[in-house]
Amino acid sequence: MAGRIASPCVGLCSTTVGDRVCRGCQRIDDEIRDWPALAGEERERRMAELDALRERVAGRHLRVVDPAALEAQLRRHRIRFRADQPALSRAVELLRVGRGRIHDLSRYGLMPREPLDASALYACLAAELMAAAEARHVTLLNHHHS
Repeated sequence: MAGRIASPCVGLCSTTVGDRVCRGCQRIDDEIRDWPALAGEERERRMAELDALRERVAGRHLRVVDPAALEAQLRRHRIRFRADQPALSRAVELLRVGRGRIHDLSRYGLMPREPLDASALYACLAAELMAAAEARHVTLLNHHHS
């Protein structure tokens, strides 16, 4: 791949403050450090794993009912996303950035599965994403040591 290296980074790296797993992209610190050296296929596989993690967690709390509206809002608010990024993974980013300003989730193509506002919904997602990312980290460590 020539040019810019694709990355799940969202510009909110909590590993710089000592977290082992980044609260922004859910990668472990070693994975962030080693990212530029990974082959393109490996980066794509890991990005797909991170998207699947976000889809699994977000899908428990949220449905995307209008992917076009979600994409339009992401563009409107200049929130970075990838063309191949699943809608639920995109929704996590929208909520991360706009949770304090979103009052009607339906205008963003989203429908929560429980009666939560955007901030409360994101708080649930963030906590569950961190727990799932920590579990992924343990799995990766066990895999490397076996």
